[in-house]
Parts: sequence; C-alpha cells; structure tokens
Amino acid sequence: MKKLVTLAVVALAFIAAPAANAQEFKVDKSPMDQTAFPTSYREANKDIKVTYSRPQLKGRSLDKLAPNGEVWRTGANEAVEVTLYKDMKLGTTPVKAGTYTLYTIPGDKEWTVILNKDLNVWGSYFYKEENDVARINVPVETSEDSLEYFGMEFTEVDKGAHLHMGWDTMRIQIPFYN
Repeated sequence: MKKLVTLAVVALAFIAAPAANAQEFKVDKSPMDQTAFPTSYREANKDIKVTYSRPQLKGRSLDKLAPNGEVWRTGANEAVEVTLYKDMKLGTTPVKAGTYTLYTIPGDKEWTVILNKDLNVWGSYFYKEENDVARINVPVETSEDSLEYFGMEFTEVDKGAHLHMGWDTMRIQIPFYN
C-alpha cells in the first residue's frame, strides 16, 4: 500500500510539473498587425507595407482615445511604421522609398495624416513636427457600423492604393500613388 501511495504521488508530480514549470506569456491586449499592397499573399513584390497595433474600444469612446486636434500614434503601443519599397506620393507629395512613422491628427470633418522620419518611437510622445516628410488632409466618413477593433487595409486604385482606416464609426482613406 505504501508503494502504491508513493507511486501515486510521483505520478501526480509528473502530471503537475509541466503546468507548474510552463512559461507564462503576457498576451498583448493590442496585438500587432500588418497590411500591405498589393494585397495578394501570392504577390511577394510589395509597394508598401504598414505595421500597426490594433487597440479596442472596450466601452471607451474614440474621441477620448484619439482626441480631435491632437497628434495620435494611429493605433496602440509603438507608432505605426510605413515602409515604401519604391518612391511614391502621399496624395501629391513625393516621398522617397524608405520607412516612416505615420501619425494622424483627428478632426470632426477631416484628419491630417503625417509621414515622419523618426523611427522606433513609442506612441506620439516624442513626435517632432520638424521631422515631417509629408502631410495630407483627408475627409472623415461615418459608418452606421461600429468597429470594436482599429483596423487598416489597402484597396487598389488607378496608379496606386488607398490605405483605409476604421475604428468605431470613423472611416478615412489615405491615397498613395506610384
């Protein structure tokens, strides 16, 4: 009987050991995401890629998370990074191939979209206007559908692509041209 109890204790120790020694990972509440153009996964030769984090509303209002008139990191965590694999235009402003930080300034009727040369930046705390490479104002559209998660995606247009952003009922389109 003593051997049976000892065997049971040892067996339980082995069963419990993996759980007790398992690595604990912190899951980001605003996970990173990426969108690229051309959008097909079969097309490896991309023109542009955007890396961002997807915050959630979680009962909060968009105007509190991205206040009108203030520079916003355009997502969560690190500021958004845009990589142009070839020279392009943001609207009508030429931008050289390279990686840039993307910021926005929300507004009721339009948003200002900014490409900035500072990289590896947390949020918009260290934003410096003198390092802006290009700016464009884009109109805001309102949807009846509310998006819980912030998201971005590209659509093809003549001679380029539009980067669509949406969160809550806000929708904007950012024109990039070849």
